[in-house]
Amino acid sequence: MISLSLCMIVKNEENTLSSCLESVKNVVDEIIIIDTGSTDQTVEIAKKYTRQIYQFNWIDDFSAARNFAFQHAKMDYILTMDADDIFTEEDKDKLIQIKSTLSPSVDAITLKYLAGFDQSGNVLVSLRQVRIVKREKQFQWRGAVHEYLEISGNIYHSDISVIHKRSHRNSDRNLQIYEKQLKSGYSFTPRDLFYYANELYDHGKYQNAIHFYLEFLQTENHWNEDELAAYGRISDCFSQLSDFEHGIQYALKSFGFGPLDLKTVVVLDSCFSS
Repeated sequence: MISLSLCMIVKNEENTLSSCLESVKNVVDEIIIIDTGSTDQTVEIAKKYTRQIYQFNWIDDFSAARNFAFQHAKMDYILTMDADDIFTEEDKDKLIQIKSTLSPSVDAITLKYLAGFDQSGNVLVSLRQVRIVKREKQFQWRGAVHEYLEISGNIYHSDISVIHKRSHRNSDRNLQIYEKQLKSGYSFTPRDLFYYANELYDHGKYQNAIHFYLEFLQTENHWNEDELAAYGRISDCFSQLSDFEHGIQYALKSFGFGPLDLKTVVVLDSCFSS
């Protein structure tokens, strides 16, 4: 049987942390909590579940905090959760089963991430995320915002789900981090451009969002799924700006009718970058 470390970074999670830890406390072999500056009862709640609580001086970098958490893990594999994630009883049993049967040749495990529900409880958003990794591989988190694990090797895709009960809404934290990076001259990756454009869109900054979506579309080595999503968001931005002609054009592209002519992309970009 493999052993499992739970690594979490938290800040002001007093409303959700107990539910998260109750759903996993009997599955993991150690719980590591990295607090990034809580001013509520988060740390006191965490003390009910673990003595391994460490303070991390927040530097506007989620990957730095998560990598710091990984440094404290001692078990065979590491599980990552956020404070507003939970496992159902069924998925908790599946996780226990995996601990008993997992081949040591597996380097990483993906879980289904259920992140959106309608009023009847039906799943609206389901993604796959790497949530469990072998500690000895020393995989690293990348990206200050919308961080991801850079993995390789033997990856096992499980049927276990983790449910995300989103508790933070309308925060400008991520937007501020991106804008701070932009001012510092940091060179955005395609992933950064896409997610920064998403933050601009979510905050109603539609013209700037179009600019960065278009910049993203001119990059190489980005995901096709993100490209289609960018077309859809550009369409929404133009619609919000009452430019329905361009809105319809990009809506068609979001359904995969083929890429826009590069000249068209550059011309449109110039309209919004001045």
